[in-house]
Amino acid sequence: MLAGAGLLLLASLGPVMAQAPKVFVTVKPVHALVAGVMQGVGEPYLLLKGGESPHSYTLKPSDARALSEAQLVFWVGETLETFLEHPLETLGKQARIIELAEARGVETLEGREGGAWESHAAAHGHDHKHSHDHKHDKKHSHDHKHEHAHDGIDGHLWLDPHNAEAIVTVAAETLAEIDPANAVAYRANAQKMVARIEALDSELKAQLAPVKDRPYIVFHDAYQYFEAHYGLKAVGSITLSPERQPSAQRLREIRKRLSDSGAACVFSEPQFRPALVDVVIEGSKAKRGELDPIGAALPAGPDAYFEVMRGLATSLRDCLMPQS
Repeated sequence: MLAGAGLLLLASLGPVMAQAPKVFVTVKPVHALVAGVMQGVGEPYLLLKGGESPHSYTLKPSDARALSEAQLVFWVGETLETFLEHPLETLGKQARIIELAEARGVETLEGREGGAWESHAAAHGHDHKHSHDHKHDKKHSHDHKHEHAHDGIDGHLWLDPHNAEAIVTVAAETLAEIDPANAVAYRANAQKMVARIEALDSELKAQLAPVKDRPYIVFHDAYQYFEAHYGLKAVGSITLSPERQPSAQRLREIRKRLSDSGAACVFSEPQFRPALVDVVIEGSKAKRGELDPIGAALPAGPDAYFEVMRGLATSLRDCLMPQS
C-alpha cells in the first residue's frame, strides 16, 4: 500500500530531470552563452577563469581531469586557444568537439596584418567575412588537414552579437541532441538568451553612435568584430602579439600613428602592462582607457557576456566622447 502511494507521488511530480552532460568551455564570454543555454539544467566547466591569456595557457591537473571527463567541448579553434589543440586530441578524444570558428551561422574575420590599420569598415567593408553555414562538430579529428585557413582568422568572434546568437543556437541544438531529456529547457533558454542579445545590441548601438567617428588605438588587435559591427574607428594596436613585448621601433611607429590619426584614446587591457600605454601617449593629448574582451575580473555565469559587451561600450564612450 505504502509502496504504491510512493509510486503515485513520484508520478505526480512529473519526469525526473536527467543528469546534465559534462560540458567544457574555454573562454568566459562563450562560457556565459553556453551557461545561459544550460540554466536550470547544469553548469559548464570554465577553463580560463580569470585574466589568463587564451593564447598561451597551460592546463592544470583539474583542467585536464575536466577535459578527460567532458562529453561536449566548446572552443573557438587553434587560431585562439593554440595550447589546446594537442590536449583535445588526447584528453578530449571521447568528447564531441564544437569548433566555433567553423560553427553554423558564425561569421569570421581575417586577422589584420601589422599594428597600424584603417578601420575595418573603411578599409575592407565586409569583403573578408567568412560565413559558416555547414555543421562543424566532431569527435576530434584532424583528418581534414586544415582545409579551412585557421591561421588567418581573428578568434575574438564572440564580440559580434550576431555570432553570439549563432553560438547560443549551436549550443542549444547540440545539447538537445546529446541530452534529449532536457531539449525543451535548452531551446527555451536559447530563445531567452537570443532575445537578451538582441536587446543588448540595440542598447549598444545607441550608446556608441556619438563616438563612431572618433579614432583610437588599442593594446592588441582583439576588437575588430566589435568595431565592424558598431562602425567604430580603431586605427592601430600597440603590440602585434599580446605575448610579445613591442620593440622600440614598434613604439615609435604607433606614436607616429597616434599623431597622424589624431587618436583621442589609447586603451590598455587588465591582463597586460599599462605602462606601455603611458609611453605611447606621453606628450600627446590622447587619454588612456581600458578595454577587456574576455571579462578577466567578472564572475562567470550567464550574465558575463552582457557585462563584457557593456563594459567595452562604456569604456569606449567614456574615453572617446568629446568634452563639452
